[in-house]
Formats: sequence, C-alpha cells, structure tokens
Amino acid sequence: MMLYGIKKEKSRYREECLQKRRCMPKEIKAEYEQKICDHIINSISYKYYDTLLLYAALPDEPDLSYLAKKALADGKRVAYPRCIPGTHDMTFYYVSDPAVLSAGSYGIMEPSEHLPVFDPAAQSCSVCFIPAVAADKQGYRIGYGGGYYDRFLSGFNGTLAAVTFSEFLFDKVPRGQYDIQADFTVTEGGILTVVKN
Repeated sequence: MMLYGIKKEKSRYREECLQKRRCMPKEIKAEYEQKICDHIINSISYKYYDTLLLYAALPDEPDLSYLAKKALADGKRVAYPRCIPGTHDMTFYYVSDPAVLSAGSYGIMEPSEHLPVFDPAAQSCSVCFIPAVAADKQGYRIGYGGGYYDRFLSGFNGTLAAVTFSEFLFDKVPRGQYDIQADFTVTEGGILTVVKN
C-alpha cells in the first residue's frame, strides 16, 4: 500500500474508532480502566519496572491514574510527557504526584519543564504506556497522527505497551515502514504479548 493509501486508511480507522469511543458510557469506561490498571499491576513484569512512562488521558482515553498512584506508592518512578510547541518532539518529566500536572499548549495535562527529566537512552527497567486509538495483535497502533510518540520511541530503550479498549483491538491495522511495534498491548480483557519476528 502506498504511503498516501496508508495515511488514508489510518485516518478512516481513527475517525471511526474515536466516534465509537466518545459514545462509551462513563460507568463502563471506568470499569474497563480499572481492569486495565489491575492487569498491569498484577502482571509478572510490573514488579521489575522501576520507571513507568504514562500519559495524561483525554476524556475518552483509558485513564491510568490509578496505576500512577499505585506505582508511586510502590516506590517506582512515574513520568509524563510534555510536548514541545512548534515541533513534533516531547520530553518526559518525573512527577511525585499526578496532581501537579497542568494544562499545556494543546490542552493536554502536562508536567512542568522545571521537573527532573527522564533520559530515554539511560539504562533503566522502564516501560512506556502509549494511548492507542486502535491497535492490532502484532503490536502496531494508530495514534492521533502527530508523530510525537514515534519520534520519542526511536531513542527509547525500554518496554513499549499500547493501551486501548478491546473494541479497538483488531487483527491488523494499517502500518507504515517506520511504525514502531509495541512489546505488548493491554486492554480491559488482558495483556497480549507480541511475538516479534
């Protein structure tokens, strides 16, 4: 599939999934979010992570706030991204409490640039949880099309996890040559580990 065709297909998936996601009842969404967090916390891998890179959820995204609080209580480090206006870059900053986040330039809750910076090239047992509008069983995801995570992940040495609701987990989603494959995908239905070629 040519590049234009891939972009068009991704846009179609994105629009359809976002429309459905916005219609999810709040009580169902909250139930699913708790299950997603519980799956992560109860996984074997969780106890080995020393750093969790999370995201501040938009109103219709899976909210991982419970995971953040539990990780901090367990003595782990938690970081959130801050987008750099005018670029497609972002930097993760460590927080001691998600409550310190404030609205950034895109209306997304972000950490202060005065907080300690996470170094993606540093040796740590870290995991980056990425919000996915849609994902597939091979670990590929469709985001919002800004390319922020793609740029960040090109220099990230840790584990990569796509987060979505099971309704938006497909057998295969459109992917480009430079799309990055997650190590596992987590939904309210459980954790799907990806077998990479």
